[in-house]
Amino acid sequence: MRDCDILERKRKRQVQKMNTVMPIGADDFKEVREGYYFVDKTSFITDFFAGHSKVTLITRPRRFGKTLTMSMLRYFFDIEGAEEHRKLFDGLAVSHDAAMMAEMGTRPVLFLTLRGWKALNWTSMQSRIVSGLQQVAQEQKCLRESDRVDAEDRAFLQAVYRSKAPFEELKNTLVVLLRMMEAHYGRKPVLLLDEYDVPIQTGWERDFYDEAIDFFRTFLTTALKTNPSLDFAVLTGVLRISKESIFSDLNNLSIDSVLQMKYPTAFGFTSEEVQKMASNLGHTDKMPEIRTWYDGYRFDGHEIYNPWSVINYFAYGCEPATYWVNTSGNAVIAELMKSTDREHFERLETLQQGGTVQSYLREGVIYSDIGRDEDALYTMLCTTGYLTAVRTRRVGVRKEYTLRLPNMEMQTLLGDEIVKRYQKGYSMSMLMRLLDWMFGGDAERLEDGLGSYLERVASTFDTAKGKEAFYHGFILGLTAVLVPDYEVRSNRESGYGRYDVAILPKEKGRPGVVMELKIAEREEELAAKAEEALAQIEMHDYADELKAREAEPMWCFGMAFYGKLACVRMA
Repeated sequence: MRDCDILERKRKRQVQKMNTVMPIGADDFKEVREGYYFVDKTSFITDFFAGHSKVTLITRPRRFGKTLTMSMLRYFFDIEGAEEHRKLFDGLAVSHDAAMMAEMGTRPVLFLTLRGWKALNWTSMQSRIVSGLQQVAQEQKCLRESDRVDAEDRAFLQAVYRSKAPFEELKNTLVVLLRMMEAHYGRKPVLLLDEYDVPIQTGWERDFYDEAIDFFRTFLTTALKTNPSLDFAVLTGVLRISKESIFSDLNNLSIDSVLQMKYPTAFGFTSEEVQKMASNLGHTDKMPEIRTWYDGYRFDGHEIYNPWSVINYFAYGCEPATYWVNTSGNAVIAELMKSTDREHFERLETLQQGGTVQSYLREGVIYSDIGRDEDALYTMLCTTGYLTAVRTRRVGVRKEYTLRLPNMEMQTLLGDEIVKRYQKGYSMSMLMRLLDWMFGGDAERLEDGLGSYLERVASTFDTAKGKEAFYHGFILGLTAVLVPDYEVRSNRESGYGRYDVAILPKEKGRPGVVMELKIAEREEELAAKAEEALAQIEMHDYADELKAREAEPMWCFGMAFYGKLACVRMA
């Protein structure tokens, strides 16, 4: 065998070995192509270019591959380094499209990600904006020195580079940069703006939403609205922020979202892609586990896996875990759980147990509505990736969506958020001891433990009004960690009535619990109310469902609450 053949075979073996490394934290297209396992999504370039609008906004959950896709577009279209970048696309789907490849490297590209533009207050955000745009100006040295560019624009960009530009004038940075790029290259540029909504969402979470909207409305619309220097623009984010809030009078905006899709398989992994990955890595036997934990998203009828969780699963020895941590979703979960009425808890409980809920979702979220509008809440839970829409039903001009948690990972994450709300200083070990006392039928310790727990959490939430819904939520928070081994149900038919809470084993021979809750008007009534609750369980045979599940042993608890005090009776 010739030496050159030996070297070529060695190189191919090295590439093959290199390409089994999972791209955790790598979202630069060149870096991923040269050093990591790569799922070919380049057909998106052809699909997009065939019918794109002047401005396209693509919304997907966090860590679904938006930044990598935007980086891919950058390397494909950018006129700078075009010949060097061509080899990155060798053998990929787009390379077989001669007409599309003729477009490669033909446009100046302005790429900007706002993913790291977060701050605790508006003053800090202003500093973050100044430093972020200073970095952009630093990267555009050719524009700052180009004699083809207007002198005033060069002076402005130089001021941005030196952090000397008045903050109010920074709103015009994008439109000036695009104008300068057209003048320098003699070709209209492409704008790629990644995670455009991060600073706005941060403003909502940190109470400077109005200031953030005021700045970014001008920052974006001056660059996107009837801009003669713009070829086309692509924006990505988690939410489609309402047109009234930020995209006022922008009539050339095309939307691709989880509710209204043009490119359903461009983000996230399809079933075929995950199957191929598992085969390449020698783990085809793990497909049922991967499907249970990370599948379940439905994008325009397509089955989609969470890509971040899948690559982490393979990277960490095929160990199932909640790899996907979505801070934006966590914030809206907190908003959802501020309402302690029975209906909200029943809907959360239904989702936690794998059921579905219905909501009239709507595109174009106004953040101020999230705390008071249930549809806005569920819209955000869907767009952030906590929920997925499995069915739609048209009701007049609106659509009712049937929503569920997509997989075990989201089920576990929701359970964690519920537990956090009611944990408040208690360790997981203490929480598990409470459950051990419950499943062990130790009413005395359970009563003491519940009272101690309430001492910590009740000061945070309004129990003084004596609302039973709070205590339902309290019990839900205690038992959320039992998923997937148990079903926790409330206010359901059993025997001859409706019990308050039941913990039903999914396997026969495991313990089961039924609880009836009462609210005492005075401390002196606690014991009598607990006995009344226990008698109700026996009278209406609420343990009937435990018997049907062949639970062993079966525990019936009558519980009464007064403020931070608890009383437990057991049969």
